Amino acid sequence: MPGWVPEAARHYLVHTECGLSIRAIARSVSRHPSTVLRQVRRWEILRDDILIDEALIRLARLVPREVRRREVKEPSDMTLQEKPIAASPDDDTFEIEARRVLRRLCESGAVLAVAPEMDKAVVVRDTTGGGTTRTAVVERAVAQALAVKDWIACVEPGRVARYRITQAGRTALGQMLAAQENAARGAAQGFAEAQNGFDGPGLTPAGQGAERKAPRFAPGDSPMAALARRRDRDGVPFLAADLVAAGERLREDFELAQMDPRVRGNWDHVLTGAIDGGRPAAGADAMGGSSAARARVEAALRELGPGLGDVALRCCCHLEGLEQAEKAMGWSARSGKIVLRIALQRLKRHYAGLGDAAGMIG
Repeated sequence: MPGWVPEAARHYLVHTECGLSIRAIARSVSRHPSTVLRQVRRWEILRDDILIDEALIRLARLVPREVRRREVKEPSDMTLQEKPIAASPDDDTFEIEARRVLRRLCESGAVLAVAPEMDKAVVVRDTTGGGTTRTAVVERAVAQALAVKDWIACVEPGRVARYRITQAGRTALGQMLAAQENAARGAAQGFAEAQNGFDGPGLTPAGQGAERKAPRFAPGDSPMAALARRRDRDGVPFLAADLVAAGERLREDFELAQMDPRVRGNWDHVLTGAIDGGRPAAGADAMGGSSAARARVEAALRELGPGLGDVALRCCCHLEGLEQAEKAMGWSARSGKIVLRIALQRLKRHYAGLGDAAGMIG
């Protein structure tokens, strides 16, 4: 089984799917039988949670048929019998996706929503105008794994179940972000050769080879969120909700593009003309997965051009602070927020011209 599966869940599956007795499991892991019994009973109760139940069904299919004591139960009506059950994520994929999704769930008012008829889960967040905006799309198997890890918990069960990040999830996210930053710093200093994540070191747009510092925003904050909270004397937000939504759409595609190892790393060549300046090939927006997301990011950055594209890439995607972006690009102090607002206005116009293209957040 994947390494992310908790020990107690393994004990439950070994007992229910393989028929191993509580005492036998306890002897094999040097635990008291009452401890294992409590674990088994707890996970049986947890199956009332739709995501945990689906996750256990997935994991049960990993048990070799010859050692099963029964046939793996089929999905219930709540888990869409007509649709095949995809494989659980491996450890590397789960860590990358968990880091992405948990950061979204740390944002104020964010919840993960899932329903039986939904192929995937979505993260939605309350907006200042009283509405909601979708900020992330999550593979159902990843959402199930997050529930099994107790990094998210159901707060509103029902036909559309809603989950929030738990304290354990916040702690895990902090540890993952710290490990990522340490790895990036070590690689920059020559102490490691691990591949950097999307917010690790990279080249500046000018190509001087300077290292991009890790963002200093809290997991639930960002330059856009900070500016959206600022208001003028009349109480009007500096960034309207539709401008924030445009930046979030760019950020979502950027993060989705990082799932393909071939497209990770430096994006600045998009702004310096190293790729074809034309539009993506016909049908590119209809593609699924990270390749389509990368095509959408490249199209958006080309539309913005140098300067506006630089600040959008830094502040919306890399989550750099405005002061850091101003310094890196040689701009005067406090000019970055104005340029960022102009970039988001043009980005909003770009997305409005695309309409409801496949794979984009509305």
